[in-house]
Formats: sequence, structure tokens, C-alpha cells
Amino acid sequence: MAAMDWQAFLNGALNTITFLVMLISLFGLAVPVFPGGVFIWLAAFLYGLFTDSLLTPLGGWMFFFITVLMIISALADNVFMATKGRQAGASWGNLVMAFLAGLVGGIFLTPIGGLAVAVLALYLLERRRLNGDGAQAWVVVRALMQGYLWAFIVRFGLGIVKIGLWAIWAASAT
Repeated sequence: MAAMDWQAFLNGALNTITFLVMLISLFGLAVPVFPGGVFIWLAAFLYGLFTDSLLTPLGGWMFFFITVLMIISALADNVFMATKGRQAGASWGNLVMAFLAGLVGGIFLTPIGGLAVAVLALYLLERRRLNGDGAQAWVVVRALMQGYLWAFIVRFGLGIVKIGLWAIWAASAT
């Protein structure tokens, strides 16, 4: 019987677990409010700690770029949704109130329920601001949802790039 190379086995297991966490987090981005980009970053960080490769030249640079992309993806929702909402005529105050309503709704309901609460809150707030003009309020809500779609596309794309950077890092560490 051949002796098992435990170091190779553990490295392979760590790579597999890290990749699976990143993949699940990538597809979890479809769920509103789920911080998939942060979980991808966290998986890369833990990988670097467990392999002692976080402070190597390549590992340090890869983790730096993964961190920058995580920050960009974390801001994407707010930037894209607020921009689209403002372009459609929403007031900043109503966007902030809808965001806060969605945050509270997401705590007491599911994250998808939080998104529904935010959309409903924005519709009602804009309708009130527009003196009962439901059609214009609906235009604002549709724009907000278009912003959410663009944010998802950006977050998903950046998630793929982050996983790719980690894969280069992991391939060089073994």
C-alpha cells in the first residue's frame, strides 16, 4: 500500500472547499441583499490565511485586487439603483426611505421580502410626492428595478473575475 500524501490531500480539500464556497456565493448574488461578493472575498482571505500565501507577492496582489473588486461590487446596488431612480425623477429622500424600509423588511422578512418592501415603499412615497400620479411613480419603480438588474450583472461579472484571480493565486500556491 502506498502512503497517502496528506499535505496534497489537505491542499486539494482546501481548494475544493474554497471554490465551492465561492461558487455558491456567486449564485447567491441572485438573492437580494445576500453579500455574495463579500463571501467570495472572505473565502479568498481564509484561503490565504490557511495556506500562508496571503503575504506572498502574488497572493498579496491577488488579494488586493479581490478586495478592490469586492468594494466595487458592494457599492454597485446602491449606485446603480439610486442612479436609475434619480434619472427617473425620484427624490433622494424617498430613495433613502425606501432603502431603510427594505433594510428593515429584510430583517423581519426574507431578503426578497425586503426588496419587495423597498419597492412598495418607493412607489407609495413617490406617488404621495407626485400628488397621486401612480403612473409616474411606477416609472420610478421600474427604473429602480432596472438599476438592480444592472447592479446584479456587474456584481456577477466581478464575482467571476474574483474567482478567476483566486484560481490563478491557488494554482501558483500549489
